[in-house]
Parts: sequence; structure tokens; C-alpha cells
Amino acid sequence: MLDTSLGDQTQAFLDAFGAALEAGDIEAATEMFQEDCYWRDLVTFTWNIKTVEGKAQVADMLRHQLATTKPSGWTLAQGELPTEDGGVTTAWIEFETEVARGYGLIRLKDGKIWTLLTTMVELKGHEEPKGFARPLGAKHGAGKNRTTWLEERQREEAELGYTTQPYCVIIGGGQGGIALGARLRQLGVPTIIVEKNDRPGDSWRNRYKSLCLHDPVWYDHLPYIKFPENWPIFSPKDKIGDWLEMYTKVMELNYWTRTTAKSASFDEATGEWTVVVDRDGEEVVLRPKQLVMATGMSGKARMPDFPGMDRFKGDQHHSSKHPGPDAYRGKKAVVIGSNNSAHDICAALWENDVDVTMVQRSSTHIVRSDTLMEVGLGALYSEEAVANGVTTEKADLIFASLPYAILHEFQIPAYAEMKKRDADFYEGLEKAGFWLDWGDDDSGLFMKYLRRGSGYYIDIGASQLIIDGKIKLKRGQVVEVDETGVILDDGTHLDADVIVYATGYNSMNGWVADLMGQEKADQLGKCWGLGSDTTKDPGPWEGEQRNMWKPTQVPNLWMHGGNLHQSRHYSQFLSLQIAARMHGIDTPVYGLQEVHHLS
Repeated sequence: MLDTSLGDQTQAFLDAFGAALEAGDIEAATEMFQEDCYWRDLVTFTWNIKTVEGKAQVADMLRHQLATTKPSGWTLAQGELPTEDGGVTTAWIEFETEVARGYGLIRLKDGKIWTLLTTMVELKGHEEPKGFARPLGAKHGAGKNRTTWLEERQREEAELGYTTQPYCVIIGGGQGGIALGARLRQLGVPTIIVEKNDRPGDSWRNRYKSLCLHDPVWYDHLPYIKFPENWPIFSPKDKIGDWLEMYTKVMELNYWTRTTAKSASFDEATGEWTVVVDRDGEEVVLRPKQLVMATGMSGKARMPDFPGMDRFKGDQHHSSKHPGPDAYRGKKAVVIGSNNSAHDICAALWENDVDVTMVQRSSTHIVRSDTLMEVGLGALYSEEAVANGVTTEKADLIFASLPYAILHEFQIPAYAEMKKRDADFYEGLEKAGFWLDWGDDDSGLFMKYLRRGSGYYIDIGASQLIIDGKIKLKRGQVVEVDETGVILDDGTHLDADVIVYATGYNSMNGWVADLMGQEKADQLGKCWGLGSDTTKDPGPWEGEQRNMWKPTQVPNLWMHGGNLHQSRHYSQFLSLQIAARMHGIDTPVYGLQEVHHLS
């Protein structure tokens, strides 16, 4: 049995903390924090996604937000008891604000708050209809001219966007747009998702045929409907595509396929967007109050401009347009790049008897999938974690509770262990000439992803092909493309029938430039990154992902992207911010992010 006296002590601390806040005694509340402390708030206090660091920032946030937030009811979460390890007490907590119910995780060190996570769960009076509040569905009794569920859905689909306007439009119907659309649907926010492809899931189906998820199934659930227990650990792309299509239908999303956004402009006087779309050949004007760009963090392809590309007589394309290896059997391929897509494409080409060379222009972090699963993810996202009571939702909050400022300190020892376990593997790669790195501070894959969204490969087999020389490897810079191949800076000429540019993606605000003009894109600023002042993540320190899932410098414009985990987790907080505005709830934003980088 756990020592309940620890629970009593922690509840007494929460009582004192809550009393200080309710009394408006900011000085007393601030003194309950360590000097080196972190309060990460997901919407409840700041109407933002914001981490305040240190007592001075805690006090400043409370001075601005406490009077309007009016928190109360701080208590240990139902069914949870605190734990103590290494002098740190960790406890799940519940609380309320004037307009919302919250949930969080607190860590106490020496009787004071070291880290505090506060998250918004639901808006009072605007809760999702679930559990005891779920809809009846059937219409019991009798009445003339009653409509069926199908007739009501058909009417909604016919009217929304034409005789009635959506409150929100989501541009982009991939995993991010679908997850957010489902959240908004449950919150009663009239929403249209605009997608250029023919079917939901096509953003996955249309990629190279060997593509599969490198993240495990426990990490990848969508909101409300989890993958079944027999779902594969690593999902093939077409299976994910079919799941997204099914999900879109059963969650009753208003999903416009074969629809392309042509322009968008915002009228600050009316607080309304004018979004012009082409819906399967018909021009439709939508007038939402809120506009979400869910066009994908990995959607705005970065195509290089090497001298001579216009002279190449073979086939050349960005990795996002790669059709797969079938057309290139018996031919020579050069793949420019050395991250996930480059490795996947090279391996598939080799499997189909293509003579393939990878050109590595910069160092790459590699971690073996099995080792990452065991050392990096196992405690939170695995069958063992589920068996230990760590649900996906709980795992998301544990991960979210580690402030980005210190997250790398938790990652460094994990990746040191991976490096040690797979020493022979890394030695083989280096002997093959592969240029390895572990991140600027040896913190590995997750920090690289959060800081720059690139620079790594989760190995599922391609690395051994490089070690064995089956995928040829050349290090260097491309200086020119000629009629028959690629010329590197050491003078090497690589003959090619096809060149694949696995050269990554540009900032999401490039989509804003396309739709609204460069001035609006610059007003928004760069998306993604933490300001860590590491490679491809310039400072100053932001403490959160730039412009993601939170208010931006462009009124009523939101950016939503990332992997399946982030689409699931952050869609909760973005949907609540949008729903609050629809219901006229006051949402005073603290710490609106400044623009330091344009792209």
C-alpha cells in the first residue's frame, strides 16, 4: 500500500496554494515555488500554451491573469495517490477556474513546487456530450414529419458553407485537420475541413509505397477512437489512410474533398475571414470567424535550386512526390539527403534492384527502432506501459509536464544508453563513412524533432544496407546537376536516371504566404522550434513551439501540425480555445509570442 500520509501532506500543500491564489496573495503563492521552477500552462491560466520559468515569471503571470482566472478547488486527482522518488513528490491534481475545469501534474522538491503542469479539460456549461451526458440518438415516441439522423446529416452537409456559415474553417484534411475537426465537432463548433485530395487519408496513400509509421501504435491514437488491440505496432501508410477515412465518416466531420483554398483575407472590423475555395470546380466563399492552417509541418516541400537542374534528362522530384521504386528497376538513382525519407526511399529502391546512392550533405542522428522503443518510449508508450496503468492520455500529460528548458537533461542519459547498447551498429555505420551526430547536446531524436523537425532517422533496416555497401554512400555538397547526373564538391560525378531530393520542408508560414501574401506570413513569423540556439533552431529562447496550437500575431489564425501524437494531444487545447471564443468567453492571452524569425 502507498503511504497515505504523503497524500495528506500533498493535499495540505494544495490547500495552502489554493488559499493563497483565492486570496489574491501573489507573493505568498510565488513563495511556494522553488527558485528554479517551471509552470507550464495549457490554456487554463494564460489562454495560451506558455511556460513561465523562475519565480519572477510566475509572479508576473499571476499579476496579469489571476484576477480573471479565479482558480479554486485544488485537490489530488480522484483515484490517484502521490508518489515520492529521489526527494521529488509527484502528484496528479484537479482544479477549477471561473470558466473551466482543469487537470495537471505537480512535482514538489523540498516542500516547494519544482514543476507544475496545468491543462484545460473542459469549459463549464459547454462540456462534450459523453458519459452520462451522451446523446440518446434514437427518437423515442412518435411525431409527424420527423427527420432521421441521415436526413439531418444530409441537410447539414447541404447547408453548411452555403446558407449557413461555419464558425471555423480548417485548411488541410490530414491527421491534424481530422483530429481537430473531431474535437470541434464534439464541442459543437460548426466546422468545415478543406482538403485538396479525393479522399480522406490520401495524404498518406499518395506517398512512396514503402512508407510506414516509425512511431509505435500507442503513441499514435486519434482522439475518441483508439486503434484496436490487434492493430500493428508500425502502421503501413495505406492502412493509416483507410483508418483516417473511416474516422472522418464515423466522427461525422464536414469534410470537403477535392477542394482547394485560393485566397484568404481577414477583416479586423468584423472579425471575419473571407476564404475563397474551389470545391470540385465550383467557387465557394466561406466566412468563418476562425481559420486554422493544418497543412502539415512536413507539407511545404523544400526543393533545392542547384545549377543545371533544368538540363537533367532523367526524372527528378522531391521525396514528397516520389512514386516508389517500380519504374526504376535496373536503373541508377541518386537520393540527395540522409534523414527518414531518404533512408526509406533508398531501401525500397535497393529492394527493387535499383543501383542507389545516398548523398549525405550534413550529419544525421540515427537510432534503432527497437532500442528507441525499449529505452526511449517504453515507460510511456508500450504494451507494458498500458499494463502498468499508463494510458495514452496519462502518458501525454507526463511528457507535457517536462518543461522544454530541462527536457534535454532527461533525454541525454537515455540516448547515452542507446549509444552504448548499439555500439557495434554505430561503429559499422562510421566505417561505412556515415556522418553521425546525437544532437548539439547529445540529447537525441526528440529534441531534434522539437527544435528543428529534421536531422534524424529511426532505423528499420536501411542502415544495415549502408553498412553492407548495398546502399552506396557519398558525403559532400552538390555543386551542379548536368544532363546525366549529379556533381559533388570533390569533383565526383554520380550517374543518375532519377534524382530524388529528400531535402526536407520549409516553415509552415510558407502556406500562409501562398494563401494570404508574404506580408501576412511575415506578421505570423516562423513556425516550429523552441529558440534553443542550436542548429536550425535560432534563439532567442521561446520555451514552446513557435506559433503552434495557440494565438498568433495574426488575429483569428491558428497553426496546427506535427505527428499523430501532437495532433491528438494539442487538438484538445486548440479546440477549447476556439470554442471559448465562439461562446463569447473572455480569453485574455498572456505572453503572446513575438516574431523573431520570418521563416
